[in-house]
Amino acid sequence: MDVRDIFEDLFVLEVTNNHQGKLERGIQIIHEHSRVARFNNVRAAIKLQFRNVDSFVHKDFANRNDIYYIKRITESRLSKEDYAILVDNIRKSGCIPMSTPFDEKSVDLCVEFEMPIIKVASADNNDWLLLEKIAKTKKPVIVSTGGISIKDMDDLVLFFENRNIPLALNHCVAAYPIEDHEMELHQIDYLKRRYPSHPIGISTHEYHDWASSMFICYGKGVRLFERHIDIDSDGFKVAPYSSLPGQIDSYYKAFHKAREMCGTAKDERRIPLDREITYLDSYVRGAYAKHDLQVGQNLSEEDIYLAIPLQKGQLSTRELMLGRYGHKLVKPCSKDEPITIDMIDTPYSSDELSQQIKNRGL
Repeated sequence: MDVRDIFEDLFVLEVTNNHQGKLERGIQIIHEHSRVARFNNVRAAIKLQFRNVDSFVHKDFANRNDIYYIKRITESRLSKEDYAILVDNIRKSGCIPMSTPFDEKSVDLCVEFEMPIIKVASADNNDWLLLEKIAKTKKPVIVSTGGISIKDMDDLVLFFENRNIPLALNHCVAAYPIEDHEMELHQIDYLKRRYPSHPIGISTHEYHDWASSMFICYGKGVRLFERHIDIDSDGFKVAPYSSLPGQIDSYYKAFHKAREMCGTAKDERRIPLDREITYLDSYVRGAYAKHDLQVGQNLSEEDIYLAIPLQKGQLSTRELMLGRYGHKLVKPCSKDEPITIDMIDTPYSSDELSQQIKNRGL
């Protein structure tokens, strides 16, 4: 199996803001969302955020509660032991453990916990020191492309290609939340054309419904999906871009519906349905005699007319090749009667084709 298949039909569920740094809340999120994933028979990874807070936030700003993002990071601090418990719970739930490391020490934690995939956030997609550290793990990588310039993105793709590291790119608009008109889903087509050797996924933060983007993205060929997840408990106000268990259930069901409607024949012509063929055959015109036809005469356009219904064994407009092949009658045909396959000497008189014609129509 190609190692890139690890990205195929994968849902990456990011625990919003590390479940506010509360271990029990994190375990509850894992429990509830893994259950929904199992119920919907989808392949899901539950993703944590790894930060070494003591080095990630400068010591002079560690207590600056007036700076929102610093306050959020420091308040969601977790110990290595907490992370170990969460990773163990993810594995036991049947989901894949994943992490977004935000610093080099956190990459070491990904290795220690044997994370099978590493995620790079949009804020770090041109943090070359961090990318170097991640590349040294040789693990498959998913990168969100929010805000990145085309040059940096080309450089990033080449960087991982040169190291033979499996890479997937997630189209992402790094705003929280985003409105429907801000989703820019045509970027999926752009990324697929520019980087045809890499899976293109979606990391999305829309919040109006949990089906429309799935239908569009699946139809565009996306098979890697990332959303934030949360639970409605403890009176905590859930971010609008986060999916509650019932909402992510709708997302999974939209995935199955999209897959059902798109079908399986992607690389070759599909096999028509039997009832489809029967329906279409009912509208095919059959050949009828304009006047009495005699044995030995060659059919011409003056000898026939076309009309429905097509009857059993009757020649249709599909088989008539007047002016190209001679259709010599071997049996007579009365005026207004159907001209059948056994009445003429024709290249369609082979056993298999003849039987198909005899089985169709009224």
